[in-house]
Amino acid sequence: MSSLDLKQHPHRRFNPLTNEWVLVSPDRTQRPWLGEVDQLSGGAPPAYDPTCYMCPGNLRAAGIRNPNYRDTFVFDNDYPALVPDTPDCSVNRNGLIVAESEAGICRVVCFSPRHDLTVSRLSADEVGRVVDIWSEQYRELGALPFINHVQIFENRGAMMGASNPHPHCQVWANARLPNEPAKEQLAQEEYRSARDSCLLCDYLMLERELAQRIVCENDFFSGLVPFWAVWPFEILVLARHHRTCINELAREERCGLADILKRVTTRYDHLFEASFPYSMGFHQQPTDGGDHLEWHLHAHFYPPLLRSATVRKFMVGYEMLGSPQRDITPETAAARLREMSEQR
Repeated sequence: MSSLDLKQHPHRRFNPLTNEWVLVSPDRTQRPWLGEVDQLSGGAPPAYDPTCYMCPGNLRAAGIRNPNYRDTFVFDNDYPALVPDTPDCSVNRNGLIVAESEAGICRVVCFSPRHDLTVSRLSADEVGRVVDIWSEQYRELGALPFINHVQIFENRGAMMGASNPHPHCQVWANARLPNEPAKEQLAQEEYRSARDSCLLCDYLMLERELAQRIVCENDFFSGLVPFWAVWPFEILVLARHHRTCINELAREERCGLADILKRVTTRYDHLFEASFPYSMGFHQQPTDGGDHLEWHLHAHFYPPLLRSATVRKFMVGYEMLGSPQRDITPETAAARLREMSEQR
């Protein structure tokens, strides 16, 4: 059997975190693009927007007025997807029509009073304060008896469904483990049971040894394009020491996380000379009271831009009906990201 050339041959890559496959087709990068392109919004937003419901002192829904906050600000989402007083009920018709009620809490975290900033444009100290808030929210919400999972995520840019450019993220606390963390939970449990080791500790060790897909790192965190990446310039941020959740990070480790997040997002902005859209979220151990030593703290960055600041990747056709597929290899994506500056 001839050897597989990952740079030339179509092939599929296995994602051990989800036990799913990704189709990689390197030759497709040569095809001409005649499809739809997204138009980027013009001009930078103002430092303060009197119509923005997240800016300091402004009115939110139901007549609630924001305080004149000076750094970060957390509030319960005025239009929550989950509410704590949902009645406990279910529907089951022969195991075919099945539904269960889901209780939870949704919050919004404003990163800054400035309407015109992004993570890449915040100072290191300001990003560090955001990391501290994430840790506080994870601890506070996870301590509630009916909450078993805390999902911290940021949608950046209108392209990713962010209706407001004010720098912010959301925290959704669920009664049950959602689909993606549940897949990762099972995969990490199985790996630990079979090898008495951590899946992502071992994976990071291998990536650092190969040095092909690492984008940037510090003493506490590494940012890399995972071998099984689906999105064009996807990045996986991994704790370099085994930590199951953000709450376990010491002060210097939280500073290290802030540093890597700022560096990754700055590289993104330089890639296509635009405010780079993405969805980012943390995966960490459930808050069900278990030890969960199999879990390894990490964050996923899923950016949709493919060839420029206006050409976007969609999940269509084969990807909806077969499996995810990508044209730009993870190695090429990592090389391009490494070329980008980390300076504003």
